[in-house]
Amino acid sequence: MVESDPVFERHRGGKMAIRSTVPLSSREDLSLAYTPGVAEVCRAIAESPGLAREYTWIGHTVAVVTDGSAVLGLGNIGPRAAMPVMEGKAVLFKEFGGVDAVPICLDTQDTDDIVAIVTALAPSFGGINLEDIAAPRCFEIERRLDEALAIPVFHDDQHGTAIVVLAALRNAATLLGRDLAALRVVVSGAGAAGSAVTRMLVVAGVRDVVVCDSRGVLGAERTDLIGEKAALAALTNPRRVAGGIADGLRGADVLIGVSGGTIDESAVAGMNPGGAIFALANPTPEVDPAVAARHAAVIGTGRSDLPNQINNVLAFPGVFRGALDAGAPRITAAMKLAAANAIASVVADAVSPDAVVPSPLDPRVAPAVAAAVAQAANENAETARNG
Repeated sequence: MVESDPVFERHRGGKMAIRSTVPLSSREDLSLAYTPGVAEVCRAIAESPGLAREYTWIGHTVAVVTDGSAVLGLGNIGPRAAMPVMEGKAVLFKEFGGVDAVPICLDTQDTDDIVAIVTALAPSFGGINLEDIAAPRCFEIERRLDEALAIPVFHDDQHGTAIVVLAALRNAATLLGRDLAALRVVVSGAGAAGSAVTRMLVVAGVRDVVVCDSRGVLGAERTDLIGEKAALAALTNPRRVAGGIADGLRGADVLIGVSGGTIDESAVAGMNPGGAIFALANPTPEVDPAVAARHAAVIGTGRSDLPNQINNVLAFPGVFRGALDAGAPRITAAMKLAAANAIASVVADAVSPDAVVPSPLDPRVAPAVAAAVAQAANENAETARNG
């Protein structure tokens, strides 16, 4: 019964609330926090809008925005059903990054509407975290918001996943004695996460990446590719592999699953032995961990009950904390690479097959990521000033 289920009990009444940060117990308190004192602050911000970061919550608050179209592995369940996930995201922001976050679930899946609404809401926040918006609309929404707003916009399903995957792969490559640039990597899934993972790996220097969707390898022979998939095909597959996932995996060192599908052991068996398999679909990985263990030395999943949980919570709280601290207008590739390196460095001295990434509960992670991201943002700003 729902009434006795501990999961439902944990969510009863929601998982978050607003509290005051100032006393409100006297007339003087009211006059300072509200009228008439508040008018002085309003006038100052009207004259110098940048003061809003200092004298309102904007400097430490982000909006967590979804349209409910791609929630977890549940699919297009709509804005109300998405709210428990958005609340969860918000409390993770606060717990791990000290960032306040407000869940905003929009009752529209029209790209123009979403861009217009978020643009109109943006003055109330220091950053926008896009969440659980289906591909390919998510690509255009993020791009347009990034162009329109002077605050960080971050689609976590894309970039949070990519950051943590790169961190895990860096440590796995070190553990296996492999050069990151020389790895043959197969990404199973060409949606939001698959696209961002692929682009992040290429930026990090991986030269041989093959991407597969449900119809097979993305390559020049595919006449059905448009938009982001066509762009991925042009960016990847230097050996011009063709065919299905088994063809892509033949001779591969690394498999990264972000598709939600199932990959047969016969396909996995074609990989080079002693590599890595990151099967990140939840709750059922693309490759069963027991099967993966027969063909790879390092195994990661998205599950909290197995080693090497490759989870976005390792990235997004620190990424936003660092971006907000630096006053960054956007989150750049350099900031994302810095975040991945910081995550990897947390366990670099104790890396093992069961620990190529830290635990999501490791208190060292978010501060390390925040410091690295802020430094990268400040270096970006310095380069822009001098260049």
